[in-house]
Amino acid sequence: MLELRLVQGSLLKKVLESVKDLVNDANFDCSSTGFSLQAMDSSHVALVSLLLRSEGFEHYRCDRNLSMGMNLGNMSKMLKCAGNDDIITIKADDGGDTVTFMFESPTQDKIADFEMKLMDIDSEHLGIPDAEYHSIVRMPSNEFSRICKDLSSIGDTVVISVTKEGVKFSTAGDIGTANIVLRQNTTVDKPEDAIVIEMKEPVSLSFALRYMNSFTKATPLSDTVTISLSSELPVVVEYKVAEMGYIRYYLAPKIEEEEDTNP
Repeated sequence: MLELRLVQGSLLKKVLESVKDLVNDANFDCSSTGFSLQAMDSSHVALVSLLLRSEGFEHYRCDRNLSMGMNLGNMSKMLKCAGNDDIITIKADDGGDTVTFMFESPTQDKIADFEMKLMDIDSEHLGIPDAEYHSIVRMPSNEFSRICKDLSSIGDTVVISVTKEGVKFSTAGDIGTANIVLRQNTTVDKPEDAIVIEMKEPVSLSFALRYMNSFTKATPLSDTVTISLSSELPVVVEYKVAEMGYIRYYLAPKIEEEEDTNP
C-alpha cells in the first residue's frame, strides 16, 4: 500500500511541468525514504533525476518498494485539475494497475479524486557517480532562464566558460554573436540573488540551448540554480524542491567535431 499526502500540492504540479516536456513516460519509484524518478529524454541526450524525501510529506506510507509507470502528459492533465492551494494525496495498492490522485481544498469543502491507469515501462536505472566538479556556479534561477532564452534567439549552442573573471555564456548564429558575463557577487540583500562561483579549474563547454531551455521550466520551483561543470562529464543543472528534495538535469557536452559538421 502506498499513500503520500503533500500539503503543498502546487509543488507536485510544478515538478510535473518541469519534466513532462523532456520525458514522455517514466517510472516513479517509491521506497521508505522517498518518491523518486530517473529517466532519459527520448533522444537519450539528457537525463532527469528527481527526489522528494519522505519527511517532506505530511503523511508518507510505503509498505514495500513500488515502481509506478506513468505517462507524464496524462499525469500533468490530472494535476492541472488541482487548485494551487490543494492538498494532494497519491494512493496505490501493491500490485494494482492504477494510481489515485486525491485533491482536497484547504477548507476541506471540496474533494476530487482521479484514477489513472499505470503502464509497464522498461527502464534501466543508471548509476550516477558522485563526481568532483571543476567549477560550480550558483545563481538566481530566473537570471539563468533569461540568459538561455535570450541566447537561443541568436544561436542554438551555448558555450559556458568559467574563469577567474567569472562565468561567461556565449553563442554564435547567422545573425551574429552574444556574450553574457556574470561576476561573483555575494554582497546582496537577499541570499537568493547572490552569484557564487567555486572554481578549482577553468572549464569551457558547449551545450544545446534547446535542452537548457527545457531545464529552465523548473525555475518556479527554486529561487536559485546550481550548475556543476567538469570537462569530461555531463553538466548538472540542479533546482531544489522546497526543503524536501531536488530535481537534477544532466546533459552531455557537445563535442567539437559535431559542431564542425553541423555549423
